[in-house]
Amino acid sequence: MMRLLVLILTLLIQSAYTVENIEVSLEKGQLLLTERHSGWGRPRCISCHVLSRIHKDAPHIRGIVAKKGFETCTGCHGSNGTDRPRRCLICHNRQDLPFSPQQTGTHQHDFNIDIDQPLEDHHCLVCHQASDMDGNWELGIDLTHFPDANGVQEPYRHESEFCLRCHNRLHQQPGFPVRSRSLQDPLTMIPYTWRHMDEHGIPSGSGKRIYAGLRPPYRYGVTLACTDCHAMHGTNNPKHIIDNSSKGAFALEIRDQDIPVQVIDHGDYSQLCVLCHEMKQPLEDALVDTGNGLSGVHRVGDDCRLCHTHGKPGMTGL
Repeated sequence: MMRLLVLILTLLIQSAYTVENIEVSLEKGQLLLTERHSGWGRPRCISCHVLSRIHKDAPHIRGIVAKKGFETCTGCHGSNGTDRPRRCLICHNRQDLPFSPQQTGTHQHDFNIDIDQPLEDHHCLVCHQASDMDGNWELGIDLTHFPDANGVQEPYRHESEFCLRCHNRLHQQPGFPVRSRSLQDPLTMIPYTWRHMDEHGIPSGSGKRIYAGLRPPYRYGVTLACTDCHAMHGTNNPKHIIDNSSKGAFALEIRDQDIPVQVIDHGDYSQLCVLCHEMKQPLEDALVDTGNGLSGVHRVGDDCRLCHTHGKPGMTGL
């Protein structure tokens, strides 16, 4: 009788693990537990899982999980039908995963333009509700699915389209209103000027203007992501402008050189623009160091916004 009970118990455990393994899979892009999980509704992962065996085949996170224990589980696998909060920053922080993502700087996308506050777990989950965290950036998996202007969850064609699902005037997402401060506020106007821009929207420029020139491998005719210039997870510049080349300019060959970027109060964005722009025919201040060791843009030290502004239709350039 005892042997029969042991056999039944073993089969039940194996069955439970089979269901769980089917449900939780990097290959399927699914990490969040659902009701198919054999332990659904149980707040104590230790009841079924042995810490010494968890993630033995995932060395990049194995050490963190082993050190911090079962408190790390909800960050990847959700609340398991309980009231346990999902914790993201227990692993994604400056000590454990300092570059996933970089979180240095006083300004973060905390959904409040009036007050800068440190990012918290619930901020992460707005944009990354069900990421599979496999190290590959996939728009349809790693970003939360927000409906478009027609109320349909159409796949994102590019990263900026994700941003525009909230940053608009007429179809903002419930619970995340974007307040417009003026008729030309880029926070809400950017999608309506998207087709009137060059490299910072749908491309329309030829790259043959008098100030033309890009650093490789950037080229005219490529649509950039908002995050090429805006750092969501931490920067010391206002308007979430990246403060270092390593936080944006993702196609730039020299981005890993940690080139500093400082936005001057009066609107001088030269150090940002010069990361990607380098005049083919040097004019005006094209040979002047912008302050971060690079040169190649005109009117260094001036207010770039007089001619290059998000939110103004019909602009050529930014």
